[in-house]
Amino acid sequence: MIHSLFLINHSGDIFLEKHWKSVIGRSVCDYFFEAKEKAAEPEDVPPVLQTPHHYLISIYRDRLFFLSVIQTEAPPLFVIEFLHRVAEMFQDYFGECSETVIKDNVVTVYELLEEMLDNGFPLATESNILKEMIRPPTILRTMVNTLTGTSNFEERLPSGQLSTIPWRRAGVKYTNNEAYFDVIEEIDAIVDKSGTTVCAEIQGVIEACIKLSGMPDLTLSFMNPRLLDDVSFHPCVRFKRWESERVLSFIPPDGNFTLMTYHVSAQNLVAIPVYVKQSISFFESGSGGRLDLTVGPKQTMGKMVECFVITIHMPKAVLSTSLTATQGSYTYDPATKVLVWDIGRLNPQKLPNLRGSLSLQDGAPKPEDNPSLNIALKIQQLAISGLKVNRLDMYGEKYKPFKGVKYVTKAGKFQVRT
Repeated sequence: MIHSLFLINHSGDIFLEKHWKSVIGRSVCDYFFEAKEKAAEPEDVPPVLQTPHHYLISIYRDRLFFLSVIQTEAPPLFVIEFLHRVAEMFQDYFGECSETVIKDNVVTVYELLEEMLDNGFPLATESNILKEMIRPPTILRTMVNTLTGTSNFEERLPSGQLSTIPWRRAGVKYTNNEAYFDVIEEIDAIVDKSGTTVCAEIQGVIEACIKLSGMPDLTLSFMNPRLLDDVSFHPCVRFKRWESERVLSFIPPDGNFTLMTYHVSAQNLVAIPVYVKQSISFFESGSGGRLDLTVGPKQTMGKMVECFVITIHMPKAVLSTSLTATQGSYTYDPATKVLVWDIGRLNPQKLPNLRGSLSLQDGAPKPEDNPSLNIALKIQQLAISGLKVNRLDMYGEKYKPFKGVKYVTKAGKFQVRT
């Protein structure tokens, strides 16, 4: 399956490599670097590249490329999912996934990669199982290991590794038993100049934080599960139960994990939470232009829109701006030609407005196309799809846990055309 893994920073330097079957030279990455140079943004690099003798499958996370090398055909999504697991494991162990942190903990990183992949095939990918084998680094533990010459590696195999429930460690005990679920949804939308939605969809994820004693068996039900498309579950979820009853039945891992991801593609089910009245025009003479933006809440179910930011990539001819914002603040970078209006919390009683003039280079022709607006926002305690958790039941244990659900809506790739 996976022969080698290369970690590449944002500048294109390989700072860590791991080989499982045989050593593959770094020259194989040249095909990847060629594709990276052609891509406008790092996210635009094709995730799967074919070379004469290998397949290169990569992901881009936290300004790092995780590049795997495969010699025979394999399901690309399988490899991509594993690479995401590796990145999440680094995040879980070290608090962040960055070049500096990985270099500082290089011994633990190699130990993790050795356990997560056996002869090129995924083996142990659950956090709580790995933490029983390889203890997360701490300052005290690092000092003791330096003085004694020991490592974080445990000599005995975790009990859960050989059980039928490998994602949950045995003998879990908590004083306070708690189960929290975060329903996080991102809106990807394109809205045209008239305010009509060209396309819209929702990417959702349910993150869980489970701290329950013993071996609880949970059942999570929703008010309206039929609106979910293209669902993907953690291995702990019993898929047949979902197919027949549309409920999530599972024995959860201990700690934090992603319970499920889902997709809502029916455009009539996607509510656009804000509207933008915009007017961006450039004079025929090419001497300047005008900008006028007004934003307001639309379908927020009474919830407050927060962290509202509008980003505009201006044409190259725009030298400077002279604008007035009734709420928040704006910045314009003449080097990158990016205008950012940070509104913050949206006040429905007094709609924010940004207006003023744009100055163009002398002799520059009138820009052919108007720039698009990129929207960023957050709405607490709202799932824009209308998804709601109905109830959480627990079997197999006699105590009563504390349960909580939080909803968050964010803007993903949200664009308004002008």
